[in-house]
Amino acid sequence: MTRITDQLNFGPTLDIAARSMASISKLQVPENQDNLLLIDADGRAVLLRDQTAQTTKLNNWPQGHVRLAVLDGMGGHGHGRQAAEAVATGLLTIPACATQAQLSQHLDQLHRALQARFSRPDDHDTFRRPGTTLTLLEIPPGQAPMLYHAGDSRLYEITPQAAQPLTIDHVPATAYAMHGLLGEAEWWQQVHGEHRPQISQAYILGNAFANPQVLDDGLLPLDASNLPPFLRHLPDRRVLTVRADATYLLATDGFWSCAHPQAWTERWPALLRTANAADALDALFADYAQHPPPQLHIDNLSAIVLRFARNIDETVLPTAPIPSHF
Repeated sequence: MTRITDQLNFGPTLDIAARSMASISKLQVPENQDNLLLIDADGRAVLLRDQTAQTTKLNNWPQGHVRLAVLDGMGGHGHGRQAAEAVATGLLTIPACATQAQLSQHLDQLHRALQARFSRPDDHDTFRRPGTTLTLLEIPPGQAPMLYHAGDSRLYEITPQAAQPLTIDHVPATAYAMHGLLGEAEWWQQVHGEHRPQISQAYILGNAFANPQVLDDGLLPLDASNLPPFLRHLPDRRVLTVRADATYLLATDGFWSCAHPQAWTERWPALLRTANAADALDALFADYAQHPPPQLHIDNLSAIVLRFARNIDETVLPTAPIPSHF
C-alpha cells in the first residue's frame, strides 16, 4: 500500500506520513489485520475499511487538532481485523480531547462499549474474545502530544544516536516485572532482545496482569503505582516531551518480530535520517523488504512517522530521563 497521508494537512508544526500493508510473504496473500487512524488539522480522517484506505470528513473538528493511532488486530483470538477496524471507526466518534483525563475517559468508555458488542452471552471462552493493540497520540494545536497505549505496538523516539522506545509492551515479561519476578536486564532481554508473541493486555480483550489464567474485562493503565522502578518513567497515559531533532515512529510489531530485534532497530537512526517524514517512511519499508531481519516472523506492517517543528518545543512538559540502554 502506498502512503495514505499525501492528501492530508497536518499544519505547519507537524510532518507526518503513514502506511499499512499485509505481510511481504511470497507464500500466501494474508489478511492485513492492522489498521491506522489519522485525523488531520482540517478534520479529514483516514482509516482502513476492508483493508482499503477510506477518507471521511469530521464535522466540528477543531482546526489544528490532530489524532494518530496504530492498531494491530489479534488474529489468534479471531476477528482481529474486525476488532482493529471497529476501534479505528470508534475513534472517529470521540471528540477532540484537550486533557489526558478526558482522553483516557473517552477511550476507556469505547473499550467497554466494543467489548460488550464483541462478547456473546453464550461464549464462555473469554480468551477467544477479539482484541487489538492501540497506541494513540492526541495533539491539540500548539500543545504537547498526549499518549494512550494498550498492547505491544510501540512509539519510538529516534535520534541520530539511538532508537528509544517510549512505550512498554503489555506482555508476560512486563507482568513478571510488575510482580518482582524479573529485573531490568532480564525484562529488557525478553521484550527487546527476543521475539515473544504473547500478550497480557489489549484493547477490547482486557488484561491478565494480575493472573495470566484470568482475563479481567478492564484495561489496567501501567504507571508509577504498579510498575517496577526501572519502568516508572514510561506510563501508558501521559503527556510527552518531544524533540525537534527527533523522528517519532508509531508502529505495529511486524517491524521487530525477529530473533534479534535490537540489532534491527539499531539500524533505524541511520535509516530514518532523511529530509522529511515521507522519505523516512519509504526508507523504513524499503529496507525491510530488501534487507529483512534474520529469522523474521512475517507479519503485517503499519507505521506512522512524525516530526515536530521547533516552535512546539516551548509547550512540552519535561519527563524523567530515559536510561542509557533504552
